[in-house]
Amino acid sequence: MIYFGKEDIMIKCVGCGSILQDEFPLKEGYTRDLNNRFCERCFNIKHYNKYLKVSNKDYTEVIKRIDNNDLVLLVTDFLNLYNLDEINLKSPVILVISKADIIPRSVNKEKLLSNIKSNLNIVYKLFISSKNNYNFDLLYENILRFKQSKDVYVIGYTNAGKSTLVNKMIKNYGGGNGNITVSNLPSTTLDLIYNKVNDDLNLIDTPGLLDNGSMILEASKEVLNKITPKKEIRPISYQIKGWQSLLIETFVRLDLENTNIICFMSNNLSFRRVYKDKECTLVKHDLVIKKNSDLVIKGLGFISFKKDSKVTFWLLDGINYIIRDSII
Repeated sequence: MIYFGKEDIMIKCVGCGSILQDEFPLKEGYTRDLNNRFCERCFNIKHYNKYLKVSNKDYTEVIKRIDNNDLVLLVTDFLNLYNLDEINLKSPVILVISKADIIPRSVNKEKLLSNIKSNLNIVYKLFISSKNNYNFDLLYENILRFKQSKDVYVIGYTNAGKSTLVNKMIKNYGGGNGNITVSNLPSTTLDLIYNKVNDDLNLIDTPGLLDNGSMILEASKEVLNKITPKKEIRPISYQIKGWQSLLIETFVRLDLENTNIICFMSNNLSFRRVYKDKECTLVKHDLVIKKNSDLVIKGLGFISFKKDSKVTFWLLDGINYIIRDSII
């Protein structure tokens, strides 16, 4: 169910979109036999869960290849709802919040949708879950409603679930099985992959946009598995009286005083309170956070503050954070 664009004159891996080649084992698209459909990297990810990192491309070039009139599905998830305006798009956009199954039941989803602000031309917003096949009929209905041509692009930051979405759409509405390589490892898709869903729709999967300063890009495979939620998140609330430190694994430390916070992160992580100041090797940030604001740690999750707070925040070198108005 995969075809290639007019500019493609060489055979591409159906898993990641890289051009197949049999000369350079350490480069993208390597296969021992050019008759294979998958490159060796995708074959190892699919069958052995082995991962070979590749060099990052300039993914802004992907955005430039999108026709401004074509509909775009912008895919993100509950823990990474930020930086939408950093994506320079003029196209109409359906904002797709994937992995709805990890969102806590206590979260009002309609309120969450209304709290998402962006300067993009967003024509529709919705939640989906590829795992539970949730809301795909609604997504498909609105794709047909807003698309300008048969071509619809699927973009989003790496690890957002784009390729899983495309494979599910092919299965649901094309009668086949998608072949795009799916993994929670970053940069799995390496080039545009043209997928014919049916006679009315082509979904074009794109490489994950690289979110600089995200833990997803810096973490080892083991850490990545730990920070990526596999099931519904259970928010952890703390009422801080007096002075305390909250340690999240070895990644994060917050020195807090007389405040209330709620942590929205993978429940595979360990949280520990400490009542004595100790030496810390992480990078120090002194913050003033207003009430009803979120401290977002890129690629990890966010901490919601319910009171005005002065915070000494310690974080791994190279990992970035933002402060936003609360989305829940």
